[in-house]
Amino acid sequence: MIDDSGPIFLQIAALIENDIVSGALPEESQVPSTNEFAQYYRINPATAAKGVNTLVEEGILYKRRGIGMFVAAGARDKLLGRRREHFTAQFVEPLCLEAGKLGITRAELVAMLTAALDGQVPAEQDTSTQGKART
Repeated sequence: MIDDSGPIFLQIAALIENDIVSGALPEESQVPSTNEFAQYYRINPATAAKGVNTLVEEGILYKRRGIGMFVAAGARDKLLGRRREHFTAQFVEPLCLEAGKLGITRAELVAMLTAALDGQVPAEQDTSTQGKART
């Protein structure tokens, strides 16, 4: 889905990346042409080409002359590695920093994450004011 959240060519590149990561576009499969992207999303073909060429420059796609663009061997692993690095920097490191500020121990943090991954709300430590004198 194309929206106003950022440059359209980057959104086209992200759509292709997502399809590669999900397995919808396996390695060595042909990606839609820039004209197909342009027609489907009602954008300028040059904009679609810029998104595709961004992935060519990164080694995610490659061009077969006269045939089209294809997913490069190792593209999925490359994208997964890059996304894991981004996930760590964007979410894990700030989470750990905030946990440290709050005095949450490693064991408590692991328990919280495990509960969240299991779809449960972790049992909180007894920090309620219930039964305590109020001022």
